[in-house]
Parts: sequence; C-alpha cells; structure tokens
Amino acid sequence: MGIGAVSDELLGTFVPIAVYWLYSGLYIALDGVGRFDGYRLHTREEAATKNVVSKAAVVRGVLVQQAFQVAVSLTLFAVIGDESGTGQKQPPALVIVLQFITAMVVMDTWQYFMHRYMHINKFLYKHIHSKHHTLVVPYSFGALYNHPLEGLILDTIGGALSFLVSGMTPRTSIFFFSFATIKTVDDHCGLWLPGNILQALFSNNSAYHDIHHQLYGNKYNFSQPFFVTWDKILGTYMPYSIEQRKGGGVESRPAKLV
Repeated sequence: MGIGAVSDELLGTFVPIAVYWLYSGLYIALDGVGRFDGYRLHTREEAATKNVVSKAAVVRGVLVQQAFQVAVSLTLFAVIGDESGTGQKQPPALVIVLQFITAMVVMDTWQYFMHRYMHINKFLYKHIHSKHHTLVVPYSFGALYNHPLEGLILDTIGGALSFLVSGMTPRTSIFFFSFATIKTVDDHCGLWLPGNILQALFSNNSAYHDIHHQLYGNKYNFSQPFFVTWDKILGTYMPYSIEQRKGGGVESRPAKLV
C-alpha cells in the first residue's frame, strides 16, 4: 500500500533523502543573503580557513552514505515486508505518537553511546570519526558527511533499530525519518535564527552542536539528534550562552571550560 503507484517502503526510503537536499537547499539560499550574516555562528572567513574539506567532497561523501542507507532500507523492508501486498494498517493516532517518542529515544540512545565511543577510542576517532570533524564550522548539507562506516553504524543501523523497536509502519517511517533528517540538517546549519521553532523547542540545536565541533567541546555534547538527556545524565553536557560576536554576528560561547 502506498501513495498512488509508489509503495510506502519506497517513499520511506527516498523521501528523507529528498528532504535532506531540499532543506539543505533552503539554508544554502539563506547563506547567499548578506543580512543573515548577523545570525551566523562563525564568520565566512572562519568557514573558509577552518574547514579543510571542499564542498564538492562533502556532497560526494553524503551521497555515498545515502546510497548505503537506500541499500539497507530496501533490504530491511524486503525482509519484514507483507507479502499480501495490502500493507500494514495505520494504528490509532496515540499509538503513532508513542511510536515516534520510542523511536526518538532509541535513536538518541544508540547515537549517543556510539558517537561517544568514537571519541573515546583513539583509533576510531583518527581513522573514522575525525572525517566529520574536518567541518569545524558546520553547515547544512555537511550534516551527514561521515566516514561510510560511521554513517552505517550511527545513522543507518540507528535508524533501523528505531524503526524495529518502535514498531512503526513504513508509512509512519516516512514522517519520522523526514523529521529526523530535518532536525539533523538544522543542527548543522551554522545559523542561530530568531523564530526557528526547532532551535526553540530542542536544547539539542545548532548552538549546542557547534560547541561539540570546536576543539574545547570535543569531549562534550555527544547527543544527537533530538535531546540532551544522556549528556546531562552522564556529565558530558557543556553549558553555553549565545553572545554577540565582536565585529558582528553571534556565537555559542561555553559558560565554562571544564
């Protein structure tokens, strides 16, 4: 069962990818508007000098990861699929809400501990996770720029576990993974925009994540993509404030260096 002639499984696989590039494209458009420079967490000069990987290489890296996601998603749906072809019936709205919450908790838990371990283990950090940290100044379409193995472990397996544990249907997964994609892109957008509802509702946002991408925050703020719960429970949360930067713009400034 699906929308028109396209199955929910195919939509659940490809819609989040389309959302990634469309939402990133919105931030690319904003980046070209000079008046938004006042909301940048880093200057354009910092982005040009601190990021040691080209944007073309970032695009290629993200496309490789998304190819892995497509392969795993289609395999997963093929294994658990309903051979009758009628599709799963959508549960009541309250059940869907609970499935969303469960999936968010599962994804946050998996990604926190896997992400943290990739920082603790020097071999994994040097050879795998450091690729993501070549973006010292994060930007929207670099959100999924990772080593392919990291992308498989953190994002693809994390997403599969969230789907399976929550028990959501393929149709619900379209919306859940699209939302998770929007959230991930937003966390890497590099802007602190007034009126951004995601930044207002979630403590895990672009400023929080920017702290993690700086040298002083390398061992803090591991949570992604929704909450900061595990950081606060396990003492890896670095508090910060949003301050006006000398010369214009804003910055996420750690409240204390620990």
